[in-house]
Amino acid sequence: MPFFFILFIGLMLLSWYVSSQLQSKFEQYSKISLRNGMSGAEIAKKMLADQGIFDVSITSTEGTLTDHYNPATKTVNLSHDVCYGRNVAAAAVAAHECGHAVQHAKSYSFLQVRSSLVPFVSATSRYMQWILLAGILTISIFPAILGVGVFLFALTTLFSFITLPVEYDASNRALAWLEKSTIVNSSEHEMAADALNWAARTYVVAAISSLATLIHYLMIFLRNRR
Repeated sequence: MPFFFILFIGLMLLSWYVSSQLQSKFEQYSKISLRNGMSGAEIAKKMLADQGIFDVSITSTEGTLTDHYNPATKTVNLSHDVCYGRNVAAAAVAAHECGHAVQHAKSYSFLQVRSSLVPFVSATSRYMQWILLAGILTISIFPAILGVGVFLFALTTLFSFITLPVEYDASNRALAWLEKSTIVNSSEHEMAADALNWAARTYVVAAISSLATLIHYLMIFLRNRR
C-alpha cells in the first residue's frame, strides 16, 4: 500500500526530528545554570514536600533521560545528570517526575488506568510481534491468529494514548509549581516549558505511529476476511 508506506516514512522522519530536537533542547538547557543553584534532587524534594508528600523517595539511576516515577515503589528515579545537575533541564525533568508522584497521591484517573495496563502491556509486548508475523504468514489458513495480534496491538495503542494526558498533566503540574514556588525566574520557566513540550511531543508521535500501524494490520485482517 503506497499510502501506508509514505505515511510510515513520514512518521519515521517526524519521530527523528522530534527526538533530535528534544536532545538538542536538553543539551542546550543543561548548560544554563539555575539562578538559585539547586540540584534536581533538591528541587524534587522541595516539590514533594510542598505538595505534602513525604512517603516518596528520590533515587539516582543510570543512563540519560531515563528519569521516571515508579508508583509501585513510590520512587522518583532521576538520571545522574538530572539528580545532581543544577541547571534548567534538571529542574524541568525533576519537577515533571514529581508531577507523576502528585498524580499518584491525588489518584489521578488516567495514571491509575495506565498503571493497571502496565503489567499486561509489558507481558504481551514480548510476543505480540511474533503473533502478528505468524498471523500474516498464516492468514489464509488461521485468520484468528492475526485477529489476536490486532487485539493485542490495539491495547498497546490504547496505552499510548492514555499516556498522553498523563504526561501533559505531569508537565502542567511541574510548570505551575515551578512558577508558584519561584524556584525559577521567568526566562528559566520559559526554557523549562520548552523542554517539557518537546518531551511530550515524543509521546504524541509514538501514539500516532502506533495508531497508524494498528490501522494497517486491521486492514490486512479485514481484507482477508472477505
